[in-house]
Amino acid sequence: MLALHPDLDVVIGVDTHNDTHTAAAVSATGAVLEHLTVPADPAGYRQLIGFGRRHDARLWAIEGTGSFGAGLTTALLARCQRVVEVDRPQRPARRGGVKSDDIDAVRAARQALAGVGLSEPRRRGDREAIRVLLSTRGQAITFRTRAISALHALVTSAPDGLRERLRRLPLGQLLQTCAGLRDSSRRSVEESATVLAMRSTARRALACEREAAELEVQLDRLVRRLAPELLGQLGPVVAGQVITSWSHHRRIRSEAAFAKLGGAAPIEASSGTVTRHRLNRSGDRQLNRALHTIVLVRMRQDSATKDYVQRRLAQGKTIRDIKRCLKRYIARQLFRQLEALSPTT
Repeated sequence: MLALHPDLDVVIGVDTHNDTHTAAAVSATGAVLEHLTVPADPAGYRQLIGFGRRHDARLWAIEGTGSFGAGLTTALLARCQRVVEVDRPQRPARRGGVKSDDIDAVRAARQALAGVGLSEPRRRGDREAIRVLLSTRGQAITFRTRAISALHALVTSAPDGLRERLRRLPLGQLLQTCAGLRDSSRRSVEESATVLAMRSTARRALACEREAAELEVQLDRLVRRLAPELLGQLGPVVAGQVITSWSHHRRIRSEAAFAKLGGAAPIEASSGTVTRHRLNRSGDRQLNRALHTIVLVRMRQDSATKDYVQRRLAQGKTIRDIKRCLKRYIARQLFRQLEALSPTT
């Protein structure tokens, strides 16, 4: 939770949408002073900034600072305004409850005044560049996986001649072979259609593979410029995800908070005479996935991690508990490395 200034007089809550933003000026007592709806464009941002100056607001509570509210957040930070991101405002039960943009803006402001569910917006610039590259690479990998699954299904149901030729080929050779298939007038209609489908699917998978490789090269350049020490330990994809989740100096108050963000903070699950902790399934799941990948690699390749695993197994710990502990240790190590980077990074 962020510590808010005790002398806040007015907070501006903003409910963001693709085409419009709705703001509400709310006093420290929770009273609504004024509403304003503007277009979601630079002219609208200027109107909102003037709206905040008119009410002498020193805090903006915005929902969706990384999506619909990204432009407004950037404009406010450029003018040294303090911005916090609020979770989706809690709404009453649908029966008997009401909802509108004005009401959601007021709820965002009151949530900020209560200090509940607040976080500092993630930085744009290099960090945002890494995020969009990671997201696009992830899509390319997903499409490649789907194309490969579709190709295997085509091979399985293909006519006997094609199936026997292709079914035992390793993946790389299968893709290259199918991408180079040629039709022939001697083939039946079914065989010709299957060849066309296989060739198209294999070329799609190879195109996605090349796209992912190109994006990874760009990721490597960005991460190497921002955190070369981190890249020396991790691959560009995992390192990029860690940087994206961390964002910038002092956004996350402690290594314990960073571990909680990554879903690596232990959760008490004791009962009766049994004292235990369990995995945390909340937080940033992409960061959790990156931590999980690091754990798996170190369990296979790092001798100190292997010794730790054997020692904990001898103590009666399960593999799942050991992985949870390793995630927590790695989160602590990464946070300290990130905070040790130059503050201008």
